[in-house]
Amino acid sequence: MILVTGGAGFIGSNFVLDWLAQSDEPIVNLDKLTYAGNLENLASLQGDARHIFVQGDLGDRALVDRLLAEHRPRAVLHFAAESHVDRSIHRPEDFIQTNIVGTFRLLEAVRAYWSALPEADKTVFRLLHVSTDEVYGTLSKDDPPFAETNPYEPNSPYSASKAASDHLVRAWHHTYGLPVLTTNCSNNYGPYHFPEKLIPLMIVNALAGKPLPVYGDGLQVRDWLYVRDHCSAIRRVLEAGQLGETYNIGGWNEKPNLEIVRTVCALLDELRPRADGRSFRDQITHVPDRPGHDRRYAIDARKIERELGWRPAETFETGIRKTVQWYLDNPAWVANVQSGYYRQWVSQHYGEEVAA
Repeated sequence: MILVTGGAGFIGSNFVLDWLAQSDEPIVNLDKLTYAGNLENLASLQGDARHIFVQGDLGDRALVDRLLAEHRPRAVLHFAAESHVDRSIHRPEDFIQTNIVGTFRLLEAVRAYWSALPEADKTVFRLLHVSTDEVYGTLSKDDPPFAETNPYEPNSPYSASKAASDHLVRAWHHTYGLPVLTTNCSNNYGPYHFPEKLIPLMIVNALAGKPLPVYGDGLQVRDWLYVRDHCSAIRRVLEAGQLGETYNIGGWNEKPNLEIVRTVCALLDELRPRADGRSFRDQITHVPDRPGHDRRYAIDARKIERELGWRPAETFETGIRKTVQWYLDNPAWVANVQSGYYRQWVSQHYGEEVAA
């Protein structure tokens, strides 16, 4: 048995689906079901006894204590987080509460549970903390990619809150001996991605005939990682990672945002052409850049390859095609996540014309 926090979100739900597709080991899935937590992602598991879903807050110590005592997991995988930079700029307190206070309370609950385990169970127990490359700050054009030894230089409330959570996890290992593993990933993309992030927003807006908003000049560079590759890397770290170590997980796909948007447009031109015969690229609209926008992220993922033998299976070209096709094949899912709250958020950030 393993316990997953945030297993109804984008990365968490992909992990749950991926895990149960390859293993009969059950999962207890704790998710608060905020706007990005979506049980529809897990609809295929309805009635599956291997998946035990619990709606609740990881900051609810009594609840987490009860789940640990009742299910006695051999590992806890901590995905739950507020994760969107723009939201953190406008509502930073949510990020402090979830990413810092929530992680602290989870660590304390897990420490109490682990401390009371029989010695044999104690030895094999793991807490795996899922984090981001944004804790490292930004890179100039010619800087080498982020390695695990890079200093932390977070530049947004989101990345600062994740950096703080990473430090807490490290401290609980060094101070209390808690058996932890940390992963720092690059930008994920793939199925079940809430359409506030770049790739799903472009797909959804393109099909709706809306503008495709690109911040500033669109030349901000990110490393892109297909979400199911990320899931396989997490499984490998859980299986063989060294206690207390951090592993960077990247896709070896550095690309500027504008190129990503143009690639999505080209795929839609091929797979679902506009009725008027024009390219979806005509809908690209540059909007004012966001405050403190990091210019470049890049991940050096050689450590996980060297020590654990993991590399991504997807290239960006294969992964992005699978992603666009998934959104085309799942219009009901897209329609269901586009609530009034979602439209209000897009309007706040990109303007009424984009959200209309």
